[in-house]
Amino acid sequence: MLQNLGILALFTFVYSLAARRLDKTPINGALVYVAFGFLCGPLVLGILQLSIGTEGIRLLAELTLALVLFIDASNADLGVLRRAVKIPGRMLAVGLPITIVFGIGVGMLLFPELGFFEIAILATMLSPTDAALGKAVVTNEAVPAPVREGLNVESGLNDGICVPILFTFLACATHPESGGGLSIALGFVAQEVGIGLVIGVGLSALGALGLRAIADHGGVAHAWSAVPIAALAFACFTLTQFAHGSGFIACFVGGLVFGHMARDHKEELLVGAEGAGETFSLLTWVVFGAAVLGGQHAGFVDWRVIVYSLFALTVMRMLPTALSLVGIGVSVPAKLFLGWFGPRGLASIVFIVIVSHEKLPGNPILVGSVVTTVLFSVIAHGLSANPLAQRFGASEARAAGEGA
Repeated sequence: MLQNLGILALFTFVYSLAARRLDKTPINGALVYVAFGFLCGPLVLGILQLSIGTEGIRLLAELTLALVLFIDASNADLGVLRRAVKIPGRMLAVGLPITIVFGIGVGMLLFPELGFFEIAILATMLSPTDAALGKAVVTNEAVPAPVREGLNVESGLNDGICVPILFTFLACATHPESGGGLSIALGFVAQEVGIGLVIGVGLSALGALGLRAIADHGGVAHAWSAVPIAALAFACFTLTQFAHGSGFIACFVGGLVFGHMARDHKEELLVGAEGAGETFSLLTWVVFGAAVLGGQHAGFVDWRVIVYSLFALTVMRMLPTALSLVGIGVSVPAKLFLGWFGPRGLASIVFIVIVSHEKLPGNPILVGSVVTTVLFSVIAHGLSANPLAQRFGASEARAAGEGA
């Protein structure tokens, strides 16, 4: 245990010193964390021995995702979002269902041994995008603001929306003899979303009012600047989950409310919270590299899994995105950019841990497909984020200049 903590502490220290430079290169963030975890894990150097179970991985990934969602939402520009709300609205209402349907169709061709609902579970697990992996794009000011805010909102809400869909398919897969399984699960959709909205808005509004109340009396002590937002994000998530709602929706909606209500007093708190979010992300991806890719929870992989993973990151995401944005004035390059930057990560990891507990017959294929897709996404989106963001931003700027 002490050896593990020492290795993680040294790596965190070294990465924190190099983070500013690395953030300007294609090699940064999750890609470095996963590579470090894999190299230090049991398959290579064997110096990082993480005997962490699936519940531990799930808890770490959930808390990381909750914090990242809350921070990203707090940073959102609601003025830009109001002017460009059609982009995330179309991608969630039209693109997301088409993505799941595409995933089911190709899954049926590649995995005939799986049941229909197992394939539907796989497609749902790989439909939500990852706010943490997409951070390099949504924070890059070279990307036009409507596109950045559209991606930010979509990634913040699609995982929460997919939770009740996943449980619907899971109920049908585990209780095929129950005619009420589907109706019960569908009723769960409204409960998850509604509870998430109520708790997320309520807690975050109270937190923002509290911050505003102490702002005239010196504000939060500097030594505690990293604590309030992280604590509020975890409170939104855990209390909503306890109340059987969607903690992810609570965190994202709560972050939007907090960011708007406390916009004049949040800057220092967000800087501290972003540091905490980066630390949680580092730990999550190191664990993924060491424990999951290291073979402890990797699942089954063959050529069909690889093909499905590549499909999930390309056609399954990009074509529905393009179709959903028809007729609202989004350029072809913007559609391609929005479609490509749908990284898969923390939400998919959380989902596969939930599903693996049900011990479905197709679990090895489901686990292998999710793990492979996330690995490909970490590499592909990590390497392409900065170069493509700069290129796309320059292209849109030229097009705007020519049209002026």
